[in-house]
Amino acid sequence: MTIGSREVRADSISFATAKVMQGSRAVPIEMPLEIVYGTIPYAVMMVTPEDIEDFVYGFSFTEGVITSNSDIRSVKVEAHPKGLRALVDLIPKRLSSHLSRQRAMIGRTGCGVCGIEDINALPAASERVVKGADIAIEAIHSAINGLSAHQSLNDITRAVHAAAWCDPLGKVIMAREDVGRHNALDKLIGAALRQGLRPQSGFVVITSRCSYEMVEKAAAFGASTLVAVSAPTSLAIERAEALGITLYAIARADGATQFTGSMPGLILEKCA
Repeated sequence: MTIGSREVRADSISFATAKVMQGSRAVPIEMPLEIVYGTIPYAVMMVTPEDIEDFVYGFSFTEGVITSNSDIRSVKVEAHPKGLRALVDLIPKRLSSHLSRQRAMIGRTGCGVCGIEDINALPAASERVVKGADIAIEAIHSAINGLSAHQSLNDITRAVHAAAWCDPLGKVIMAREDVGRHNALDKLIGAALRQGLRPQSGFVVITSRCSYEMVEKAAAFGASTLVAVSAPTSLAIERAEALGITLYAIARADGATQFTGSMPGLILEKCA
């Protein structure tokens, strides 16, 4: 669901060589989204107002509020004087479980750990993912090459992230965009859940760096291969290894770097 526009024009003055030009350019909309389970607010996230239902499903799933899309009976998105509000109607059993573990959270553009006061409460998947299809490096190249065709908002603004689901050959099946990299991935996961996609049927591509939270979200969904356009962090590599996720990063049209997972049959040369 899209509430109004997803971008606006902003007045600007550009400086290039000897010219100073006044004009305007498109910028993505960023606004607060309050997520309410039952009648109790849970989180305020900064989002792009597009594919909001997908975000609610994906966020609820990766947060552990739901375990399947059937745990949500309905999502009502309404305007709020300061942004948007999503009223989420959980099935009684899931609402009761949620209320027993509720935590307040104020997110900054999709930060997955803001609001946690106890380090032991950090989100962490507990099980290794089920291995999916082996992904050839050619499939990663194909996915990277094809991703731009699914980034219409970024084409306009050059300011948003994307997350995509690709089949084993690298064809982009679906993609979602948002100002927040965590949000884009949650939107993708929510869309995949709602459409019944099997996590073993492909792999995830993200246009951002690969941090700890991105690995945890991919693991929560069950994806066994994660490809990031930018570099990973140390904890992302550690968690991907522990969770059985094959992690590729610094992925470009002409190459990618593998950080976890085995590639049987390859003869490797040592490099610095």
